[in-house]
Amino acid sequence: MAIGGFGLVMTAGASAFAQQQPPAENKGVSIKSTTFMELGPEIDGMAGRQLRMRSITLEPGGVFAIHNHKDRPALEIVSKGSVTEFRGDTKREVVEGESVISDRNTTHWWRNDSATPVLFTVVDVFNPPK
Repeated sequence: MAIGGFGLVMTAGASAFAQQQPPAENKGVSIKSTTFMELGPEIDGMAGRQLRMRSITLEPGGVFAIHNHKDRPALEIVSKGSVTEFRGDTKREVVEGESVISDRNTTHWWRNDSATPVLFTVVDVFNPPK
């Protein structure tokens, strides 16, 4: 009986997580564009695209709203702190020194549950609006 009750609690908890609405707006996010390179002169077929690097700070309690990486692959490195990444119905803690690969199939968001700011270094292939 106790085992069945535990399973019920676990299922209810997982269901509540799956139903959580991802944030649509950033909160506590600051972005500093550090540098970029035009890729057109470097690689055939990449005209108009940039390889860019940014520093992103996520304050305690802050969220980086849900977004996708369709047409914008990225490498995201947690340079300082630890942060929770949400992808679909899964979440994971990403700690200082770890990196995340975000390809065209990635839709995710981030939340800083810690008491200290999180610093990301993000490198992506960007197609700036014209």
